[in-house]
Amino acid sequence: MKKICKLLLCLTVTLLACGAVRTVSAQEGRENPLPDWALGGFVRPAGVNPVISPDSQVRFYCPMRRDSVGWKESDTFNPAAVVRDGRICVLYRAEDNSATGIGKRTSRIGLAESRDGVTMEFRHDPVLFPCEDDMKAYDWPGGCEDPRVAETEDGTYVMFYTSWNRQIPRLSVATSRDLIHWTKHGPAFAKAYGGRFRDLKSKSASIVTKVVGDRLVITRVRGKYMMYWGERMINIATSDNLIDWTPELDESGNLKGVVFPREGCFDSALTECGPPAVLTDRGIVLLYNGQNRLREGRDRRYPPRTYSAGQILFDAQEPGRVLDRLDVPFFRPVDAFEKSGQYRDGTVFIEGLVYFRSKWYLYYGCADSRVGVAVYDPAQRTPGDPVPEVPAGDSAAR
Repeated sequence: MKKICKLLLCLTVTLLACGAVRTVSAQEGRENPLPDWALGGFVRPAGVNPVISPDSQVRFYCPMRRDSVGWKESDTFNPAAVVRDGRICVLYRAEDNSATGIGKRTSRIGLAESRDGVTMEFRHDPVLFPCEDDMKAYDWPGGCEDPRVAETEDGTYVMFYTSWNRQIPRLSVATSRDLIHWTKHGPAFAKAYGGRFRDLKSKSASIVTKVVGDRLVITRVRGKYMMYWGERMINIATSDNLIDWTPELDESGNLKGVVFPREGCFDSALTECGPPAVLTDRGIVLLYNGQNRLREGRDRRYPPRTYSAGQILFDAQEPGRVLDRLDVPFFRPVDAFEKSGQYRDGTVFIEGLVYFRSKWYLYYGCADSRVGVAVYDPAQRTPGDPVPEVPAGDSAAR
């Protein structure tokens, strides 16, 4: 018996030394180990967040307003990210102060660069914004929102963003060779099925990518480019040219949803696609944003309307088939800046993911007001954010 106790003690000490065991306080909740197919856990670097915040001093001439505007004076959030010339480039959504309330200001997309993933150098003017072009009917007056960006093998950058005319949000496409000068190609579904889905309320595209050397690049799945997209449910669309996309339909001719919100879970209200999906040897890993319901049917371990992040593993040979799905979020609002701002219910909204110097960097919106970063080192695998305890006496909690 003494030998067994001694062996267990030695094993515990060894695991602690290797970082395989992490003590979680009762206040944080219970530990959240992740399956081996998932990415993470992601750790917030100490003392660096948020890495992007509003700046009321920066102004540029807006061709829509025909005046100088403080284009990022109110909020900066929901970032995309790619690696270019040894730097992480973050494309983030910025709002001016033209109105009050979510969705009522004008959004533009700015560019920041970092050598270490944390310290940012900012381009003075936005790189994508509403202007005098063929997208006026779609981009004016709400602007360009929530970018997701990925790179092709030949170095072309493809951006999916939301065109917001304050009537219908549309998933739109733009391309660039330098991340500064962008060509807008219009709504992603404009040509599909004779234009049937041109005016569909749509957003949030996660194109499938894979790691090639030290780059995360767009790849084909079964001969076509493919993306997961949507927010109320997750859908699939395919393309031959990265510009024109065709949504998958069911036997009745309606959108073929492959993932839906789950009652009693952190994603009980919606499932909204996050950064580019990643093709691995286990399948396709999709990181997504889940919102908790306000009242009945929510996960009572998390505040109402909270946005947290989950992961899904899809079959690479049958991309609509779910192989596994996290039951609790791997990433959730924890720090004060993730629970204070424009969206005070608590939000970590993931949109940017890059593979940089053998680590994964995740960029996310904090309460619709700032940008944060978290890092996953595959050499030191860590658990996800702790799972809160079930509230005392709350039998309805999952």
